[in-house]
Amino acid sequence: MTENTVSNAVAVRDNGPEGVVQQYREDLTGALPSHVKGETWMRLATGALRRDENLRRTAARNPGSLMNALLECARLGHEPGTEAYYLVPFGNEVQGIEGYRGIIERIYRAGEVKAVKAEVVYENDRFRYHPGMDRPEHEPDYFSDRGRIVGAYAYGVFQDGSTSKVVVINRAYIDKIKKESKGSDRASSPWVKWEEGMVLKTVARRLEPWVPTAVEWRNEQPQAQAEAPALPTGDGPAALTAGESTAVDEAADEDGPIEAEFVDDEPGAHEWPAATQPGSGARG
Repeated sequence: MTENTVSNAVAVRDNGPEGVVQQYREDLTGALPSHVKGETWMRLATGALRRDENLRRTAARNPGSLMNALLECARLGHEPGTEAYYLVPFGNEVQGIEGYRGIIERIYRAGEVKAVKAEVVYENDRFRYHPGMDRPEHEPDYFSDRGRIVGAYAYGVFQDGSTSKVVVINRAYIDKIKKESKGSDRASSPWVKWEEGMVLKTVARRLEPWVPTAVEWRNEQPQAQAEAPALPTGDGPAALTAGESTAVDEAADEDGPIEAEFVDDEPGAHEWPAATQPGSGARG
């Protein structure tokens, strides 16, 4: 291999998306919260590009979109290319998408919430909730055909054991959010590839205004963080619990249980027994 060939190969590499990421290293690491190590974060960013050739090609065509996504990821304190923050090639741009795990992680960072419950409800599940109840009653059968997704709910449990506002969304609201998402009907859309994850993200986003969140760990508790169980992966319950923290956030609600907010077309209680749930018999 000639010296010119080697030089050209290095130039191509350095001018690729990995080179752009390295070029803006200071901007990216400067946006990170203090609990995230810049060196590790940079390796994850370049690693995500090397793992996904489609992502790399899209980033090479539109490096500006890559940088926008990475800067937002850094600002939120997430690791790029993970289930907390996805880097998705979409058309001629890279989209940064915060996953529901990312939202829930930011809730835990504030220190006031010791557990978050976020669940998808399917048409053959048994679900019951009305504003007089502290928390929903949900009985899924994970070993049967649960049917199609008809809704979701989420709430947080504060350090004193009280329950945050319970947020319940139905299928009409899910479809509305999906329709507002650009290209949601394409095969490459997260709504097509990971519908359950996108529904969980939608309901977690609805919960976010009712619980404290933070991009930085408040009064960092390394021991508590080390003992916190990993967020779940795959199918099954999406109950997310983290280790306790003594951090205090001024935005915390200390008034005890709060009534649920229904994101629905009709007021009243939600009760979806297996035989009479909304959408029963209309699977899709």
